[in-house]
Amino acid sequence: MQKSTNSDTSVETLNSTRQGTGAVQMRIKNANSHHDRLSQSKSMILTDVGKITEPISRHRRNHSQHVLKDVIPPLEQLMVEKEGYLQKAKIADGGKKLRKNWSTSWVVLSSRKIEFYKESKQQALSNMKTGHKPESVDLCGAQIEWAKEKSSRKNVFQITTVSGNEFLLQSDIDFIILDWFHAIKNAIDRLPKDSSCPSRNLELFKIQRSSSTELLSHCDSDIKEQKPEHRKSLMFRLHHSASDTSDKNRVKSRLKKFITRRPSLKTLQEKGLIKDQIFGSHLHTVCERENSTVPRFVKQCIEAVEKRGLDVDGIYRVSGNLATIQKLRFIVNQEEKLNLDDSQWEDIHVVTGALKMFFRELPEPLFPYSFFEQFVEAIILEGGSLKSASLSQKQDAEKQDNNTRIEAVKSLVQKLPPPNRDTMKVLFGHLTKIVAKASKNLMSTQSLGIVFGPTLLRAENETGNMAIHMVYQNQIAELMLSEFSKIFGSEED
Repeated sequence: MQKSTNSDTSVETLNSTRQGTGAVQMRIKNANSHHDRLSQSKSMILTDVGKITEPISRHRRNHSQHVLKDVIPPLEQLMVEKEGYLQKAKIADGGKKLRKNWSTSWVVLSSRKIEFYKESKQQALSNMKTGHKPESVDLCGAQIEWAKEKSSRKNVFQITTVSGNEFLLQSDIDFIILDWFHAIKNAIDRLPKDSSCPSRNLELFKIQRSSSTELLSHCDSDIKEQKPEHRKSLMFRLHHSASDTSDKNRVKSRLKKFITRRPSLKTLQEKGLIKDQIFGSHLHTVCERENSTVPRFVKQCIEAVEKRGLDVDGIYRVSGNLATIQKLRFIVNQEEKLNLDDSQWEDIHVVTGALKMFFRELPEPLFPYSFFEQFVEAIILEGGSLKSASLSQKQDAEKQDNNTRIEAVKSLVQKLPPPNRDTMKVLFGHLTKIVAKASKNLMSTQSLGIVFGPTLLRAENETGNMAIHMVYQNQIAELMLSEFSKIFGSEED
């Protein structure tokens, strides 16, 4: 009976041992199939119950698979070259300009990229939220240069990536920023200039050859940390970068040929492609074209102002809407039919502004350059010394001096070319009507002299004292207004 019991026990032990050995062999087989083993596993020897020896492989590749993760540390530890705090500003993302905002970043430089953390890398990794990745800059094909003009701060350099991202890095400490600049530049120089970055493909090739699951997964996550690029758009930019340069050169060449072969202004005017303009043309040219001695536009403006602007406060002093004045100017230059009674010219200050612009844009002012000094000399004429004279004598002398000025100015006016003389007579005759309503429009002789003096008279070369010239310009305009009937009396129709 005892024998039978011992026999049964030994049988159960043998069966359990066989089952355990079979299970071990099954696990090894499954593991090999999972890792795609090339060599078949050998039978295992069960030295002790529950203890299994490690499979021994004579295949060198299989051996490297088990020891590679223990021998080679992560790539990130091998490639970190420099790290520290810098001031960073991202000014472009994919070519799109961004507002410059400076912030302090913990910068980590590796052999092929830069990573930006808000704090030191160890703290950032420990405090990092799930799924949050640091901002990464791929250095393959990147450019680095000093950028003094991009910021008022000192020690600023810029990094531009092939994807169109632009970063500014800065530090107030000279040797720190200089060290960073050279470190990043050396890293970029070591990488291939081609933005496809074969060095990265080589690393992936080595990883695939090693067949290390752990190393592959680590490097894969490391690569995913970088900002993903839109491959199609990137390849499009790379493909067309060279063609864009050639296109620009071709456009420049065509423009250069067009400019050198362009017809002259006179030819275009003769063909009717460019019409003679009113604004900016010489006074005698406009008058010859219109077969008159006073430009039609000047007459139209004066008629409109006398019709509805004599009582307007600040007439000729208040500025009209510049956009509307330019619109009026364009219509006049295109020789379109002008109706100043139209509602769009309802603001009389637009009309007066356009009239002042016409005289201001004359290539030679209404008082010709050759007469400027003569008018100045006429206005400063004075008699002899009257220090010891009585008040009545002084008044008589001043009156005599004023008459002398009037005669001198009148003589000069008569010597002017007909377009200048007749236009001057029409304009100052109109301005005397403005002065007559000074109680309503508040525009005195002095006010109009200040407005029209610099517009109608100016020296050809402003080499003298401009302040003195302005005084004389105003005084001449005032004399022409206050003594209009004496200066132009003999010229009245």
